[in-house]
Amino acid sequence: MKYSQIFTKTDKNAKKYNSANATLLTKGGFIDQTMAGVYTFLPLGTRVLRKIEKIVREEMDKIGVEIVMPALSPKEAWINTGRLEEVDILFKVCGANELSRRVNSAEYILNPTHEEIVTPLAMKFRRSYKDFPFALYQIQTKYRNEARPKSGILRGREFLMKDLYSFHTSIEDFREYYEKAKQSYWNIFERLEIKEDTVLAAASGGTFTTEFSHEFQTKCETGEDLIFQVPSTGEAFNREVAPSKAPESAQESEMKEMEHRNEPGIIGVEALCRVFNIEDFQTVKTLVFETDSKEQPVVVVALRGDYDINEMKLMEIVGCSKMRLAKEEVVEKITGAEIGYAGIINLQEGVPVYIDDSIESLVNFECGGNRTDYHILNVNWGRDIEKPEKFHDIKVAKQGDLFRETNEVYDTFRASEVGNIFPLFDKFSKALGYNYVNKEGIEKPVIMGCYGFGITRVLGVLVEKYHDENGIVWPYSVAPFHIQLLHIGEDGYKRAKELERELEANGFEVLWDDRESVSVGEKFADADLIGCPFRIVVSDKTLTQESVEIKKRNESEPNIVPMDEIVSFLRV
Repeated sequence: MKYSQIFTKTDKNAKKYNSANATLLTKGGFIDQTMAGVYTFLPLGTRVLRKIEKIVREEMDKIGVEIVMPALSPKEAWINTGRLEEVDILFKVCGANELSRRVNSAEYILNPTHEEIVTPLAMKFRRSYKDFPFALYQIQTKYRNEARPKSGILRGREFLMKDLYSFHTSIEDFREYYEKAKQSYWNIFERLEIKEDTVLAAASGGTFTTEFSHEFQTKCETGEDLIFQVPSTGEAFNREVAPSKAPESAQESEMKEMEHRNEPGIIGVEALCRVFNIEDFQTVKTLVFETDSKEQPVVVVALRGDYDINEMKLMEIVGCSKMRLAKEEVVEKITGAEIGYAGIINLQEGVPVYIDDSIESLVNFECGGNRTDYHILNVNWGRDIEKPEKFHDIKVAKQGDLFRETNEVYDTFRASEVGNIFPLFDKFSKALGYNYVNKEGIEKPVIMGCYGFGITRVLGVLVEKYHDENGIVWPYSVAPFHIQLLHIGEDGYKRAKELERELEANGFEVLWDDRESVSVGEKFADADLIGCPFRIVVSDKTLTQESVEIKKRNESEPNIVPMDEIVSFLRV
């Protein structure tokens, strides 16, 4: 294809964004931002998307059947699953003006995911145990009401995604398929040339399941996730679920006399450390939560001041599905003080208290005084407060923490999520009444799994991983073209025209920069920015030697290659 025919051009003066993918894809003429979180994919960007799709489709066809489901769904479907008021990224669609609403006043959901659609669909066609297992997938645009779209195409409001759903009659069959799906994903990542830098990490199931889900996380310095990996086993966790043990901090050995200090308005770890001249690990945060548990509607939690509470871990321990920080009147009832002065001494009896194990070894620690404006210094287990029989892990892991089972310090690294897989079990089949009939004629709920892959997201991750100061460095498998062809001089033009046909006849995709009004230096700069794996220069000078100049995008020096060896050189 001739460069003059691809509609868009590079724009090296385009706006610089806060992510490499947004900046380079815009400058290279791959995407154009329509509004925050929404992009047009231009010809070069579309070619990359289609190549990623092709790889994904070829692997998914081995384990599922492709369909295309609608972007719109009825609100009733989301009401039936109980997710209409739970999912915080839902878009509502209705007529944009009075004229449209006169035609149809109904409201719809713009689907961010398709469990509400695929479950009733499967139920129409597969009910007998003989029909199972099976799997359906699609590659389709998704819409999510992200509060702050960021990182270019890594997190947008509109994006292309592959989602696959599997259906089973037993947990055992589901788990067997789950492993097949994992392998299919590894095959995809190998073909995308990111397998070596991708790990499978345990993560939260969110609104899908109470069990761990799994994320495929690709190491990336600009990644939005922090991954914790066990050195000896390679087992990995997203920070949100990483089991964590705090490392020992330097402690005093002798107990000091306990002090009650009246310091009006001093709340927060930073202020406490400054006023009392202590370290953050010597402070104890005490928080009060309200939950949806009938047995434990209010709980008190405490952890070391240099940690944050992990609500997902806490909800699992308490056995609830929702929680929030308690209202002021609840805090005052439990602690006898205003918010900010809660402590673990002299709490109201009967209220469950969960204490993080980061506090277990503390000596002479600080906590709230359960009196407004008061704090207590030099609190010690056994002397001032009874040591609990059990401590818990209710903190958000941080760098330097240990894996609880082996006491190894975690390896940590930034990563970007490129795929995820969820065990849905019978969550949606029960909510929507999807049962199969077993051999005995008895109805049983169908077991389901969900498997997502971000097409546009992985394109952005590839740019984040593979670029340099001059532009993008595409992996061969998804590059918009294999070769960017340049010519210098009249004879160079004639030979380039012939070479384009020869290379395409041999299966190579060629982008020939045929522009005459652009300098050679600018063409070279554009070639680096666009990032095709090979750049071939045909010039009057090289033609005198019956050769061309070939430079690999990921190498600094070009090669002079004889004309009759070009194809073999490119295929090595």
